[in-house]
Amino acid sequence: MTGSTAGLGKEVARLFAAESACTVVTGRNTARGDAVVAEIRAAGGAATFFRADLTIEDEARGLMRAAAAAYGPVTVLVNNAVAPEVVAADRKLLEVPPEVWQRMYEVNVIGAVWLMQEAMPGMIEVGHGSIVNISSRTAERSSPKLAAYTASKGAMNALARSITLDYARQGIRCNTVQPGYIVHEERDADMTPERVRYITDMSLTRPATARDVAYAILFLASHEAECISGVTLQVDGGSSFARSRTMD
Repeated sequence: MTGSTAGLGKEVARLFAAESACTVVTGRNTARGDAVVAEIRAAGGAATFFRADLTIEDEARGLMRAAAAAYGPVTVLVNNAVAPEVVAADRKLLEVPPEVWQRMYEVNVIGAVWLMQEAMPGMIEVGHGSIVNISSRTAERSSPKLAAYTASKGAMNALARSITLDYARQGIRCNTVQPGYIVHEERDADMTPERVRYITDMSLTRPATARDVAYAILFLASHEAECISGVTLQVDGGSSFARSRTMD
C-alpha cells in the first residue's frame, strides 16, 4: 500500500489491517511509517513498514520483493503514492516546467508500473490478485492549473483498463477509485463558514472522509468484488453530478 504514512493511505492501511490483512506500509518518511505500524500492531493487526522512493526503480521493485519475503505473494496492491510538493508546482499546460512533468509521471505512473510488474507474476502464480489505483475526480472533471496531475491520473485510469483486458484470464483484477474532496480534520479545522458551505454544496450527499474512500478501496480489493474489474469508481458524495443542480 503506497503512500500510506499519512492521509488517505494511512486510513486504508488501518482499515485493511483491521480486516486481518497483512499490511505493508510504505512511504519516504520512516518516523511516520513506524508510527502507523505501531498503531496497527497496538490494535492487534499485522503490519510492517518499508521505506521506498518509488521514483527509483530498484527501490520500487525491492519494496515488492521485501513485501513478498515478509508475507508471501502480494495479492493486493493499492497504488496511492503522491508527491504533494509536485502537485503544488503544477500549472496550466504552457506553464508547467519540464521537471514537474517528469516528477509527476515518475510518482503517479512509472513508479506504479514498476510495482505492478513486480507484483503481478506472484498474483498469476497463486491464481488471483487485485490492484486498486487511486486516481482523482480531476482526471475526468478537470480543475484549473493542474495539467500534469490531470494527465497522469488519466493515464492511471487507462492503464487499469488495459491490465483488465490483458490479465483477467490469469485472475488479476484492476480497478480505479476516484475521490473528490476529502475532509481532513486538521487541514479543515480553521475553514471559514463560507468555505464550509462551498465544500458542502459540492456534494449531493456530504463531503467524503478518508474512511469513506478506504471502504471503497477495501471492497474492490476483496473477494466480494471478484466480478468487478476495469471500473472507475467515484467516491465524492455525488459532487460529479452536483453541478447539474444549477440547471434546475
